[in-house]
Amino acid sequence: MVFVNRKRELIFLEDKWRDPKPQLIVLWGKRRVGKTELVKQFVKGKPHVYFLSESVNEVEQLRRFSHAIGSYFGEPLLQARGFADWEEGFRYVRDKKQRFVFAIDEFPYLIESNRAIPSIFQKGWDEYLSKSHVFLILLGSSISMMETEVLGYRAPLYGRRTGQWRVDPITFEQAGSFRKGKPFEDRLMHYAVAGGIPAYWLQFSKEKDIFRNLKDHVLKKGEMLYEEAELILTEELREPRHYFALLQAISQGTRKLSEIVNATGITQPMANKYLGVLSDLKIVERELPITEEKPLKSKKGLYRISDEFFHFWFRFVFPRRGELEMDRIDQVLSDIKKAIPQHLSSVYEKVASEILWKNMDKFFPFTAVGRWWERNAEIDAIGINPDLNSILFCEVKWSERPVGTDVYEALKEKAKLVEWGKKKRKEFYSLFSKTGFTDAMVQAASREGVILFKGDSL
Repeated sequence: MVFVNRKRELIFLEDKWRDPKPQLIVLWGKRRVGKTELVKQFVKGKPHVYFLSESVNEVEQLRRFSHAIGSYFGEPLLQARGFADWEEGFRYVRDKKQRFVFAIDEFPYLIESNRAIPSIFQKGWDEYLSKSHVFLILLGSSISMMETEVLGYRAPLYGRRTGQWRVDPITFEQAGSFRKGKPFEDRLMHYAVAGGIPAYWLQFSKEKDIFRNLKDHVLKKGEMLYEEAELILTEELREPRHYFALLQAISQGTRKLSEIVNATGITQPMANKYLGVLSDLKIVERELPITEEKPLKSKKGLYRISDEFFHFWFRFVFPRRGELEMDRIDQVLSDIKKAIPQHLSSVYEKVASEILWKNMDKFFPFTAVGRWWERNAEIDAIGINPDLNSILFCEVKWSERPVGTDVYEALKEKAKLVEWGKKKRKEFYSLFSKTGFTDAMVQAASREGVILFKGDSL
C-alpha cells in the first residue's frame, strides 16, 4: 500500500513516544483518510497491540480485547478465558509495567456497544493506565461521536488526553504521489474525484485515464466508490434523505441558503441545522468573501461541498443512479465528459489557493487566502495581510486557450472594487492557466511583476 507523506503526524507521535510518561492520544478524521495506516507506520519496530473495535455487542468486544492483550503477552489462558470486565483489563496492563503502544481503532463502535464506555475508560485511565507505561491511542472515524464523546468539554475523558490530532485529507501536491509522472491535467482530474482521501486514490489504476477509471471504479455497480457517499451518510446521520437533498442542491450550483430552502422544500431552521451537521463532518462549508470584517453577521455566505468526492458523486453519480443501475454507464460517462470542464474550474481554484500558500515567499506572508465576490464581480483568489497592508489578486483559468492580457486587465479593474486595507495598500497580481499564456501576457508579467503559474508550476 502507498503511504503518502504524513510527516507532521509521525513527528507528533514520535515526540510523544519519546516522552516516558503514560500517553492517551486521540486521532480522529474522516473515514478512509488514512488513520489506521498512519498508526501502522508509527508502530513499526515498536512493541504494540492493535485492537479493532467492530459493530458487535460489548461481551464480544471485551472478548476480542482480552484476546489481543493475551496474545501480546503470550498468555493462552487469558486469550481463552478473557477479562471479567474492562477494569480487570486496565489493572492487568498497569501491573505488567511495560511500555507499549495500545491502539484501539474505531473507538466509536466500542461506545455504541455500551454508552458508558467513555466513563469506564475515564475510570480506567485515572485509576490504572495513568499509573502505567502504556501509550494508548484511540482512533475514530465518526467525527461527531469523537468530538462529543471523547474530545468534548462534557465528555468523561475530557482533560485526560495527553495529545490529539485530527487527521485531515492530504493535499493536492501529496495526492500527486499516486499519479507520479502524470501531467498536471491528469492529476487534477483524478483529484476532482478522489480529493484528499488516500483510499479513493488506491481504487484507481495508474495505467488508466480518468474516464476509464470512472467507468471501471466509480460508475459501475458493485465497486466501492459507487455507493461510498451513500453508505457514509447512512452510517453517520439519522435522517440521511434530508442531507441527500441538500447535497444534491448544492452540487448543482444552488449555494445561497434561501435558494437551497426553495430547492429542497426544507424549512430554513432545519436547513441551518442540517448544514451545520454537514459542516461538522467536513463535507460542506459556508464560504464568505475573504475581506468580510464581521463573518458571523455577514449575509453574503454561500455554501459549497468542500469534499471533492462528495461534490463529484452528488453532481454526476447520484442523479443518474437509475441509469447506472441499468448498466447505461456509457451514456452517463458521455455526459460527464461534456460537463467536466466547468466542474474542474472550481477544483482548480481550490488547488490554486493551496499553491499560493506554498509559494507565499513570491508575494508576502498571507494571513488568509480565499475568494471574493459582490453582485456583479468575483475574484478567484485573494491573499491578504492586514499588518503589512498587502493584498494579492489572482485569477484562475481552466481553458484550452492561453491566458492573455485581457484577463489581467479585467482583474485589475475588479481589484478596484475590493474595499480593503488602508490607503496606498500594496497590490500584487498572479494568474493561473491550464494551458499557459500569450507572449503579450508573458511580457506584461515580466514588466509589471505578475507571477504566472501554468498548471501547478511557475
